[in-house]
Amino acid sequence: MRTLFRLFAALPLGVLHRLGSVLGWMIYGMSPTYRRHLRENLSAARYSDARVRRGAIAAAGQMITELPALWLRPHAEVAALVKETPGADEAYAEQKAGKAILFLTPHMGAFEAAAQYAASRMPITVLYRRPKAAWLDPLMREGRGRSNVRLVSADFGGVREILSAAKRGEAIGLLPDQVPGVGEGEWSDFFGRPAYTMTLAAKLAERDNVACYLAFAKRLPRGQGYSITVRRLPEARAGESATRRMNRALEELIAECPEQYLWGYNRYKIPAGAEAPPK
Repeated sequence: MRTLFRLFAALPLGVLHRLGSVLGWMIYGMSPTYRRHLRENLSAARYSDARVRRGAIAAAGQMITELPALWLRPHAEVAALVKETPGADEAYAEQKAGKAILFLTPHMGAFEAAAQYAASRMPITVLYRRPKAAWLDPLMREGRGRSNVRLVSADFGGVREILSAAKRGEAIGLLPDQVPGVGEGEWSDFFGRPAYTMTLAAKLAERDNVACYLAFAKRLPRGQGYSITVRRLPEARAGESATRRMNRALEELIAECPEQYLWGYNRYKIPAGAEAPPK
């Protein structure tokens, strides 16, 4: 499998994305469960446009086929795929002023590229969950654990490492829309439906020594690379919980490019042992 990954890593990004579009449609056609989740999530979020659905199907496959390039190419080559970073200078300035930077990268676009690009500018600690496929774990660890990237496990020890990184004024990368384990989240609205939402990211964003930004690595057409948008987390509204504030910010970001969000992800599942969401 490693040999196959290396062969794919050598292909131009445009070829990888074209192959990914085909793969996305294959998965959509072969998996009724995935197809149902994608359709239900798009409908609940009121994205009924066929263009968005087609784009999301293709983007899900591109997310897979671009991984060999993002994981196995030299770090400098991966960083060079990023063509522009609107809003990033503000985050860099905050970090130089002594604040820890919390980057929230949802399942949108090339979130793997976003973390690696951040690591080209500053040390970053990233929360890591082992994949269900055991064979993928060493490749994932090799690909994500580049220079300046520190992977920590998604457990109590990893949370302590995240808090330590914040105290040191470093960068932290989290997937804010990943369904957490029981006891690690709370039910909060996401596109009008209760979603079990991690509290760690929301609580970190409220700390005085932390500057929180959303980061989205948009795939540019024809394999030209990526454009990473970096945007400060908006202020909470009156009576708004920390998790709802975060989910609202994600909704607003997704609205700008819904076709690159991973709508097939089972965002609304109930973690084992968790109570059902309120009705």
